[in-house]
Amino acid sequence: MLRKIINTFLVLPVCLYLPSYQAFSKENKDNFDKVLEEKEDEIVIKYSEINDIVLENNQELKYLRNLVEASTYSLKSKISKRYPSIDLQATGFPNYVSGKNYSSNGATTKTSKFSANPTLTIRWDLIDHLRDSEIKIGKDNYKVAVNNFEITRKDLIQEAKSRYHKLQKSFQEVRNKKFAVDLSSTSLKDAMSKFDAGIGTKFEVLEAEAQLARDKQSLNEKKVELKINELNLKEILNINKNLKIKKRQKLIGYWNYNLNKNIKNGLDKNLSLKNIKLQQSIKHNQANNYLNANRPKIYISNTLSSSFSKGDSLSVAIDPSKSNSNYTNTLSLNFSWNLFDGGQNKNSYKSKKSELKAEEFSYENRQNILKTNISRAYFNLKLNEEKILSSLKEISSTEESLRLSRLRYDIGISTLKDVLVRQKELSIARSKNIDAIYNYNLNLDQLERLTFLKINNNCIEKYGDSNQKTNSICSI
Repeated sequence: MLRKIINTFLVLPVCLYLPSYQAFSKENKDNFDKVLEEKEDEIVIKYSEINDIVLENNQELKYLRNLVEASTYSLKSKISKRYPSIDLQATGFPNYVSGKNYSSNGATTKTSKFSANPTLTIRWDLIDHLRDSEIKIGKDNYKVAVNNFEITRKDLIQEAKSRYHKLQKSFQEVRNKKFAVDLSSTSLKDAMSKFDAGIGTKFEVLEAEAQLARDKQSLNEKKVELKINELNLKEILNINKNLKIKKRQKLIGYWNYNLNKNIKNGLDKNLSLKNIKLQQSIKHNQANNYLNANRPKIYISNTLSSSFSKGDSLSVAIDPSKSNSNYTNTLSLNFSWNLFDGGQNKNSYKSKKSELKAEEFSYENRQNILKTNISRAYFNLKLNEEKILSSLKEISSTEESLRLSRLRYDIGISTLKDVLVRQKELSIARSKNIDAIYNYNLNLDQLERLTFLKINNNCIEKYGDSNQKTNSICSI
């Protein structure tokens, strides 16, 4: 009898507290979700469409595409030096001269005359050592611009895919936290039921409430992360509408290549390494340009000069109808040679040769970095394969542990603390699986980007034992 009276006083504050707490929590939840779920027009984005969307919408790629176009025109301007140039000059077109010449010993003469003096010059460089080097530099710069566009395109696509995976991961994390909230709500109901029946304690109720509050707070944090990750994906895709994607995580493929093939293919096709080689070629041709500047230049020129005039000059009586014309045509083979410039070109040549040497070290360094990145991604992929398998086993075990803990708690041979520990372990195990799938997919995208090999849709079994096949990534 005494215990029932004590329990009544203990339950009363909790009963008064819970409705107000639940109402406050529900109001906060409604306001929080209302902020996060402001609806806009939706657009469905598939993982397979990311390449095309990035190529079409991304502003940085549009900028680089214009740079490629600019390098094309620059190359064409260098090539045009192989062809003749035509210049037309006309000084005073027309030109009018008037005046009077007085002489004490002779007649005074007058001038009143219209004239035109056009000159047409055609020049063709037969031997120009600078021209060939400049054309080679222009071609290399064009290739560098194209490679830079491809490098940025592939990097942006990889980053967009990474953000897509991260958004999928956020959906699964929100789902996991909702699952944890449901478990904590069930635990709270069980604790309150036992407390109302007099076989539970207030401490267990408060403990269940605290766990539920923590899970709700964690859920809200994951909802905010979800919204931020959606904004990040919209930013790189340059889309202003709400995104709708497949929320369920899955393995995007398999990687059936060994490490040696990864490294070999990555080194052979890496565009950054090709750009370093192109920069070496550019530096080499720039160095040659300084030497070629001191070599002779031979060109043909043809100059057609003519003059037309009407009127009279230095005449006693002006005859306005008087006119005359003449022309000359000069065809010549010309030669120019810069014999001495004080050593300026020689020192510039040495400067470019030093830069060329620096590019060789840059190439070797880039090779080492690339090998490390490929190896790291490959080993992390294998590690995440194991994490996926182990996390699935952990989920299965913790689910069974939680089930047994609830049964033990229901019949009174275990505490609520044990149930809360088991449900926390289950939430952690599910998070591990979400992270492992996310990191596995990231590693696949990294390897595809670094090695230029394609992700496989079919998994190639490497195990002879049927039990090992069942426990491999191919069985998922």
